[in-house]
Amino acid sequence: DWNARVIEEFRANGGKVASFASQPLLLLTHRGAKTGTRRTNPLAYFRDGDDYVIVASKGGAETDPDWYHNLLAEPSATIEVGTEQFDVTARPADEHERERLWAMITSANPAFADYEQKTTRTIPVVILSPTN
Repeated sequence: DWNARVIEEFRANGGKVASFASQPLLLLTHRGAKTGTRRTNPLAYFRDGDDYVIVASKGGAETDPDWYHNLLAEPSATIEVGTEQFDVTARPADEHERERLWAMITSANPAFADYEQKTTRTIPVVILSPTN
């Protein structure tokens, strides 16, 4: 499983993953909306002040990723960044925040603009605010 390999490498190397050398990753641990099962996903992230910003791109698929639906149902989550782990509260960026953040995201990583071209949906941008 690709996610499991990335998670293992991330934890073994203090948050570094060779195939993502130019894009910082975090691990998002959230609770499944239907099952209540805790799940972990490696995701690209960006910083906006004290907040962490993630993108529900799913590679430009026509549907949002499961983790996004889970965060809408239960916004309390945990992230791992490097060797640190802390609690966050997730919320979708509003229209004005998304516009500003999307410009920052696509400037830093043009692949996200490519994903946007592949889909008819508006790709959600999620703000993760530390709670501790």
